[in-house]
Amino acid sequence: MITRTTAVTALRELGTALKDLGYSFTTVTPATHARVNARPENALARSLRDVLGWSRPFEPGTLPARIVELLDEAGMLDRGGDHWRSRVRFSTYDGELFVHSAFPTTAADSVFFGPDTYRMADAAAAHVEGRDRPVRRAVDIGCGTGAGAITVAKRAPGAEVLAVDINDAALRFTEVNTALAGTTGVRPCHSDLLSGVDGDFDLIVSNPPFMIDPAGRAYRDGGGPEGHGLSLAILDAAAERLAPGGSLVLFSGTGIVDGHDPLRAAAEKRLADTDLTWTYREVDPDVYGEELDGEAYAHAERIAVVVLTATRG
Repeated sequence: MITRTTAVTALRELGTALKDLGYSFTTVTPATHARVNARPENALARSLRDVLGWSRPFEPGTLPARIVELLDEAGMLDRGGDHWRSRVRFSTYDGELFVHSAFPTTAADSVFFGPDTYRMADAAAAHVEGRDRPVRRAVDIGCGTGAGAITVAKRAPGAEVLAVDINDAALRFTEVNTALAGTTGVRPCHSDLLSGVDGDFDLIVSNPPFMIDPAGRAYRDGGGPEGHGLSLAILDAAAERLAPGGSLVLFSGTGIVDGHDPLRAAAEKRLADTDLTWTYREVDPDVYGEELDGEAYAHAERIAVVVLTATRG
């Protein structure tokens, strides 16, 4: 049986080896990923990017022997007949490598990384760089790969940055990614929202699941009839735990119905009785268009991704 320590060590070594080889990969949406992989010429992997980015099956001998050994040591290599598969991917953001779950992300404990991760981390970075007050203590709620926590830590040297999640796989990957980035101030913690950690925060960042997902996948289903349950719960937690001058940067999404944004309306009600000032903007007005064909979004005219920033005092 492969222990957590063995898996983390092997994945760290694998990430370091990939850096040395100049590996780089930008992760796309699941729909784009499926389309590109469906091309006949992409049926089998021919390179590191094909295996560890595009999650394509590969034949023995395709990868350097040491890469295969490290995947095996981490318990992340599936051997099936003539073709093998990696159970992880590595993506690039902000000059760092992030390990996360292979495509397709169908397992209950899948750790997702994609375009929304880039947008969320960009929003967190911009906020930290634009603050008048230093960030001494921060938390990334539902940290996933730890991208938000690592992005904040790189721009707030000396800060204590907690990376919290209920998914043990996410915390394991965050531990690997933190080591690869060299961000010693990041501490992964098992916590349901902020229930498992103490104290107030100068900065709370979060990119929770926000889709209406009939399958109920934890990394995707935002909860509630509109997929806003987790986003609103994070608003409530921030209202209780932000320090004076502290801010929440919440990256979420919403189905727009007849020109109406139900997430904004619900957030406005939640924030009305608090001392938080807030802004709300659409980062992209039209994403995940393929979801409009399904019953869950049959009532929506588009799906937008948004950033809500709320500040105390």
